[in-house]
Amino acid sequence: MAATLTTGFGFWNPLIWLAVLVVALVIAYIIWVYGESSYKPGTEQTKPYLSGNREPAAKRDVHLGGGHLYWGFTEALSGYYDRIVPLHTGVLTDYLLWFFGIAAALIIIVGLI
Repeated sequence: MAATLTTGFGFWNPLIWLAVLVVALVIAYIIWVYGESSYKPGTEQTKPYLSGNREPAAKRDVHLGGGHLYWGFTEALSGYYDRIVPLHTGVLTDYLLWFFGIAAALIIIVGLI
C-alpha cells in the first residue's frame, strides 16, 4: 500500500515523510515546552521597545519612511538613481519590453560568440 516509488531523481515513500513530520513536530513541541513561560499578554511585555521612550498615541509620529532609512545609500548612488528612476513606470508591459529586449540582445551576443 505504501511502497517506495523510485524515480530517476530519488525515491518517495509517504511513511518516511510521515515519520520525518512526526519527529519535527516532537522537536518543535519540546522547544515550545522549554520556552519562556513568564509571558503575560496585555502587559508591558506586548508593547514595542522604542529605546525606553513612550509609544506616541498617533502611529504616524513614529513612522520612518524608506527614504529616510536609506538616505545615505541613495545619496551615494544618486548618479545611478537619477537615470534609473524615470525608467520605472510601474506598468507591467514596460517591464516585459525591457525583459524581452535584453533577452534578445543576450541571445544575439551569445549567438555571435
